[in-house]
Formats: sequence, structure tokens, C-alpha cells
Amino acid sequence: MDFDKRLTRRALARLGLGLGIGAYAFSKKSYAAPTPECRDGDEVTESQIEGPFFKPRSPERADLVERGTRGQIYQLEGTVLTRSCRPVPGVLLDLWHADEGGDYDNSGFTYRGHVFADGAGRYRFRTILPGPYPGRTRHYHLKVQAPRGRILTTQLYFPQDAVANDYDGFFDPALLMRVTPGTTSTPTVAAFDFVLNIA
Repeated sequence: MDFDKRLTRRALARLGLGLGIGAYAFSKKSYAAPTPECRDGDEVTESQIEGPFFKPRSPERADLVERGTRGQIYQLEGTVLTRSCRPVPGVLLDLWHADEGGDYDNSGFTYRGHVFADGAGRYRFRTILPGPYPGRTRHYHLKVQAPRGRILTTQLYFPQDAVANDYDGFFDPALLMRVTPGTTSTPTVAAFDFVLNIA
């Protein structure tokens, strides 16, 4: 799916937890309970630069994990909300990020894919912890677009990388994910709720 390249200025984001039931085939595990931070008049999620590595027309898939990866498995999940905390169904979320070595696949679609939020605004990806690269801390890139809505382009950051975050000029603490470490049988979960500029 094609995206335009417009960037809009966003206010600070709210940290969030995911919602609902397991919506994708790779996992039947439930999402976390609704985020207590959501309230009427929430500030919208901040936009950030797209960067040089975005590619349009990524495959529609929730599972981005490559066979034989050495990267730590992560589950990125959450809900897309309006400013008044109503879920937004059918939102397109396009994710791309570096591999475990900090490199982007610019010839194919490794660690690139998109999903649509379910009827309750929930989304989920299965992927890996990306590697840092010179000048940048670890991060996920996303484009988030409600049906017929404007595109939010942003980045999400990892709280465990405090030192690297401090040296990254793009880092914003409002875009930190809430990370819950995994176990031998469950992946690490990184949760973030997006708040779109919709009443």
C-alpha cells in the first residue's frame, strides 16, 4: 500500500498496554487489560522522521520473524485509540526495522510488514529486537493510518537502552514502549497504544 510522505507535528504520546484477545494466528495469548492511562482528551502520539529506509507495499503479515534469526523474539502489541479513548478499527499499521545486526533490508522485505487493527482497534506483530547502528539507538519505525485518515509516521523506543537513548537525537521518552520480559515459553512483549488526532 502506498503512503504519502507528509509529516505532521504530534504532541506527546501516552504509554500504553495492549487490549483484548489474541487476534493473530501465531499466538492465542490474550492481550493485557485496558490501559489505565487513557482518558478523555489524551494527547496524540508524536510524529517522527520517516528515515531513509521506508519501502512502500510491504507484505500484509503479522509474523516478521526470519528463519534462523539470532535475534530475541519480541511481540509488539497495543491498541489504536482516539483522543477520547475510543478504539479505532481497521487502522493500517506498517512496521519496519533493522535486523539483529543493525542493518535494513533495502532489496527485499525482511523485517517489514503491515497489519490492520481488529474491530476493537488492537494490533499485534511478532518480530525481533532490532540491533542499534551508529548514531541510533534501537527502535521500530511505524506508519499508522486510520481508514481515510492522515498518516502518522513515528518511531518506538526501548526502555532498557537508557544510555543509548540519551545519545540519540531523535529519542523521545513519550515514545517508549512498556516492555514485559518473556519466559522460556513466552516472548518478550513490547506494548504501545497509539492515540490518533481523532475526536
